[in-house]
Amino acid sequence: MIVPAYNAEDTLDSCLSALRAQSLPATQFEIVVVDDGSTDGTADIARQHGVRLVCQQNAGPAAARNRGAQAARGQMLLFTDADCEPAPDWIEHLVAPFEDSELQGAKGAYRTRQRELVARLVQLEYEEKYDRLLRQSRIDFVDTYSAAYRRDVFLANGGFDPAFPVPSVEDQELSFRLARKGYKLAFVPEAIVYHRHDASLPEYWRRKFGIGYWKAMLLRWHPERMAGDSHTPQSLKAQIGLAGLMVLMLLLAPWWPDARWPALAAVLAFGLTALPFLVRAARRGWTVLLAAPFLLLVRALALGAGLLVGSTHFVRRVDSHSLSVSGWERALKRAMDILLSLVGLIITAPLLAIAAVAVKLDSPGPALFVQERVGVSGRPFRMYKLRTMVESAEQRQPEPAGPASDAPTRKVRGDPRATRVGRLLRRTSLDELPQLWNVLRGQMSLVGPRPEEVQVVRLYDDWQRQRLAVKPGMTGPMQISGRADLGLDDRVRLELDYVEHYSLWRDICILARTALAVVSGRGAY
Repeated sequence: MIVPAYNAEDTLDSCLSALRAQSLPATQFEIVVVDDGSTDGTADIARQHGVRLVCQQNAGPAAARNRGAQAARGQMLLFTDADCEPAPDWIEHLVAPFEDSELQGAKGAYRTRQRELVARLVQLEYEEKYDRLLRQSRIDFVDTYSAAYRRDVFLANGGFDPAFPVPSVEDQELSFRLARKGYKLAFVPEAIVYHRHDASLPEYWRRKFGIGYWKAMLLRWHPERMAGDSHTPQSLKAQIGLAGLMVLMLLLAPWWPDARWPALAAVLAFGLTALPFLVRAARRGWTVLLAAPFLLLVRALALGAGLLVGSTHFVRRVDSHSLSVSGWERALKRAMDILLSLVGLIITAPLLAIAAVAVKLDSPGPALFVQERVGVSGRPFRMYKLRTMVESAEQRQPEPAGPASDAPTRKVRGDPRATRVGRLLRRTSLDELPQLWNVLRGQMSLVGPRPEEVQVVRLYDDWQRQRLAVKPGMTGPMQISGRADLGLDDRVRLELDYVEHYSLWRDICILARTALAVVSGRGAY
């Protein structure tokens, strides 16, 4: 258990007392406190509790947590903050889901014992987000007030980024980075820590402004998160925009009297987006309900101001974490996917119908083959193809030729399970036309890495997982460079080059070259 601490003498004693009172036997865990250059009695308190103490010059919580992870001896890393008091069963609940060997990270939940109005409203904020997390089988957002990671994955990915020098969004950034590679993260609501939330509006404003400021840098590294994450309600994004519009219209009102009308519309829209939160607040009493709209407005203004200032400050910064696929490129790529997949489905509908009939007449079984594949950030989805093999072909796997390391991904030339119609469909790639439906739904793109089978992704190393950063494609670098003749590592190199040097023009060129690859038939078997 790693606790970063900076001038934390007011809270560290309670935190360490709670950690030492865990229901798990003390022989099964160690407590590592990293003193981040404190100038008060933080180190002395840690020594009094007999925990392992690591001292460093002040470098921020991200660097402190990394230092603690390097010093830790266990294979599981649990994180909490010096101002948190974990419940007695915190460790047991937080580590229990890791019986699933695929799980690499987890987050718990906040509670508070405070009765101040602002603190109670802050708790409501978290509970709204927890309800959102509970609806998802895997998440992409892990806060370090109650977090756990497998040590090998944590260290292989460099831990938290020390570019964040203050407590802000460094924990979000790491979880986004891991989720981008398809690592499974989960929410464990039973892993509870008690926290001292902001008790006044100025304190609340400063914290939200700081989060918005550093979030501007994070979004430069992870532009895909502008569309959403597993933690943040979409209503919050709308409220930030509406609050900004209100302020702008009020500033323009002295010179443009009609500005009051768009300002009024923004107020009404803000109220509509706040309704779910207000319903939750009403259950806590009239005082909480009446204060809730004001707090939501303060939150939106503080986050918006922080994002604006941060975006201006970081605009010229060059960052190694940035993906080549920027936010606007993703939007254009999605627009092209929707347009071309819709047109493609309409044009090829008669051909698909004929092919489906041919499949049914050629061999017993359904016309469509449906299989779970792994999409962007490791999310599974159901991929559709015309069936090219006999029924139950998946239970009759032949021995593939080639290196053993490529066996899970290498197709077999002259596969005896393929039907007569299936061989023709594979040769012409017509079997993949139903994937236009996956593209239209947003599960795939027209161009991208191949959609991989679940059992193959389980064998990926950390380097290979980078290909999960973008949506899989109907076609891509693999299809125009050898198709099934390529081994796994060769294919991954091509696909990572595609991600790192992405351009819309390159997508168009790949689509054009795909037609030539289909005609040549190279690697199609």
